[in-house]
Amino acid sequence: MQTIFKANEYGAVPDGKTLCTSAIQSAVDDAAAHGGGRVVFEKGGYLTGTVFVKSNVEFEIGEGVTLLGAQDGSAYPELRNRVAGVEMTWPLGILTVFSQENVRIFGGGTINGQGEYWWEKYWGKDRRGGLRKIYDAKSLRWAADYDCKRPRNIVVFNSAHVTIENLRIKRSGFWNIHICYSDQIQIRNLDISENYGPSTDGIDLDSSSNVKVESCRIACSDDNICIKSGRDGDGLRVGRPCENIEVCRCETGTGDGITLGSETSGGMRNIKISDIRMNGTNNGIRMKSARIRGGLVQNICFSHFEMKDVANIFNFELDWYPAYSYCCLPEGWSGEIPNRWKSLLIPVDPPERGIPEFRDISISDIHAETSKACTSQLFSVNAYPQKPIRNVSFQNIAAETTTAGTIRYAKDWFFKNTDFHFSDGSKIKIENCSNLNF
Repeated sequence: MQTIFKANEYGAVPDGKTLCTSAIQSAVDDAAAHGGGRVVFEKGGYLTGTVFVKSNVEFEIGEGVTLLGAQDGSAYPELRNRVAGVEMTWPLGILTVFSQENVRIFGGGTINGQGEYWWEKYWGKDRRGGLRKIYDAKSLRWAADYDCKRPRNIVVFNSAHVTIENLRIKRSGFWNIHICYSDQIQIRNLDISENYGPSTDGIDLDSSSNVKVESCRIACSDDNICIKSGRDGDGLRVGRPCENIEVCRCETGTGDGITLGSETSGGMRNIKISDIRMNGTNNGIRMKSARIRGGLVQNICFSHFEMKDVANIFNFELDWYPAYSYCCLPEGWSGEIPNRWKSLLIPVDPPERGIPEFRDISISDIHAETSKACTSQLFSVNAYPQKPIRNVSFQNIAAETTTAGTIRYAKDWFFKNTDFHFSDGSKIKIENCSNLNF
């Protein structure tokens, strides 16, 4: 029988005000020291900074239990990990699995990152100020997200055999769940919501392998589910792909959709995404990168999507967001250059190495409809003449959108049983493409 370790007996107070980090950590450490066990809580709210969940420990956040993220940067230790595609010293998560194995985080309760504090730090109360306004004025948009250090709700780093299930997760300071350099991960039955701040992605799978995400409901202000593998020179140095990924039976509300990229440097392969329901999401199937990312993205399968009022059905932009994607010190810069900036500024040489390649993609059984209240576009596609998006098949696609859109730099696209209707009477604009078989 599994040994139970009650966090309250170690001093955790369920009043939502008393900082309980050390008490919760003591319960986890004791469980690990005994070879494993289950950490549990009495009902109530527990204010906490980073807790390291260790090997062979089950961390149960039961019904009626809420972990509340401390609104204090000192509560989150900074260790070398990866954030937004670059290795650097940065804060970890409220719950962190760091170089561990055989961990389960579950229980029907809630993790509330109390992210408003961090959101205002980034962009002010009016979403027009904060650190972001200062950095924009200095032409440092590319550095803002890295310099405004914000905790994530759950981080799994360099770990294996980890399960995260049956939880409500909300209001993260930064990404909600980040899986990085990890293997054999199960994520299921999560309700991720109330993420109104910048970069509050739902689930990010980063240079990891053998991951399954299923039956999750995600609303956020950035990518609902994002698959990635490193950024620019640092990501090319690491060279670790994201591979053997399955995402199925998930629902998305607000957010930027199911996304591959923009961090593609390590490559991605063998990814299957199916049975997705989308309502009011900004993008349906989204792929993004930049001309200094590099990486080969291949063997990708999207199938059985139901989209309602999705603004961009197929959004493939490989020269994405230049102000963020292309890092360059302002002319005449004489200030400090932190180590994390140096990692971002690593040149990609030769330049051809930075051109990302997307190929061998299957898209099937997609149904998209748009109400009068929504403006939508079927295609927004842009790649490179050196490496067009190649060998893409569309089968059993029925889409009603406002306008058709543009396909630029594509090769060997095949369409079978596709039915497109555009309310503005437009036609798909084709530029610099070859062998598109409609």
